[in-house]
This record gives sequence, structure tokens and C-alpha cells, in this order.
Amino acid sequence: MNEASNGAVSAGNEVLRFDLFELERFTGCRSCFCCKKEKFKGTCVVKDGLAPVLSAIEQADGLIIGSPNYLSDLTASFRALYERLIFKNLTYNVEKPCCNGKMIPTLLIMTCNAPEQKFAYVMENYKSTFCRFIGPTQYMISGNTLQLNDYTKTDWPWTLFNVESKIKQHNEVFPLERKRAFELGKNLLK
Repeated sequence: MNEASNGAVSAGNEVLRFDLFELERFTGCRSCFCCKKEKFKGTCVVKDGLAPVLSAIEQADGLIIGSPNYLSDLTASFRALYERLIFKNLTYNVEKPCCNGKMIPTLLIMTCNAPEQKFAYVMENYKSTFCRFIGPTQYMISGNTLQLNDYTKTDWPWTLFNVESKIKQHNEVFPLERKRAFELGKNLLK
């Protein structure tokens, strides 16, 4: 996320960052259907920690979202944002299924402990939905990541994977992935 944001800044863009884990309490969509009423069409009316995030996204020219993979999907915090962001634009109308009048380019970034290929289908599904309701979307997966800086300082053995291989991946491949994220952020609004 830092690299993608730095890339966007290097292209002359202003970046406003939100850390979902640091926000005031928030929930996913409550299915109140207020966003379907003409008065609030396309706007989530729930006033919680996500309200300023949703407002900022409505004003933005582009969107970069990142999340680690938890239990074969993106985090619950991401899912709450995703629900609120998508549902408010969903019309249930065959002729015009989306009421978003300002589609913006989006970059989704996922980090995961497993190989990238294992979760491409997850990101393809999100990409498809984001393309329909938010704007043209691309994604990046950084796989086989380190979860700890020092695996020897734990109370349990990490025998599921090869720690040395993960360290090698982190030292050799992760710097290249950081450069790729920088370039994706830099070119998001082009």
C-alpha cells in the first residue's frame, strides 16, 4: 500500500489514506435500503467510522484498496467496506443496474501467506464486481509473504512451510513486487 500510494504521489496525485483497523467502530451493510430511495440514491446513510471513507471515495478520482488474506478471503474490515461501497450503487434495475455516476479506476492489492495463484480467483471475483459498480479495476497479489520478522521468537513451531524459503522470497521477490505496486499506483489515473 505504501508503494502504490507513493507511486500515485510521484505522478502528482494527492493521496488520502484510511486504515480500516484504526477507524471508529463500523459495520458492513445493514440492508436498510435507504440508498435505494430517490432522496439518498447511491449514498450510504449510516453514520459510523466508514462514513468519511465512503464520502472520500465519492470525491476521489481513483481508489487503491489493500488487504491481507485472512482465511482464504480479504479481511472482514475490507468486506464491510466492500458491502457498503457496492450495495449503495446497486439498483436492482435490469436497464440500469448501477447508479454510480462517477466511475473511477481502482487498484486492489492483496497480500497472502500462500502462493499468489491459489487466490487469483478471489481477486477476479472482486475485480468483476468493482468493474461493474466502481470503475475499471486491476489487482495485484503479493504471495508467500512473511508473517513475522523472526519466526524463532514464537511459542509454536512453524512447520507448515519452509521459513528459509519465505525469507528468500521476501528478500528477492518482495522488492520487485514493491516496485510493481509503485508503478501501478503511479499509472492508476493515466
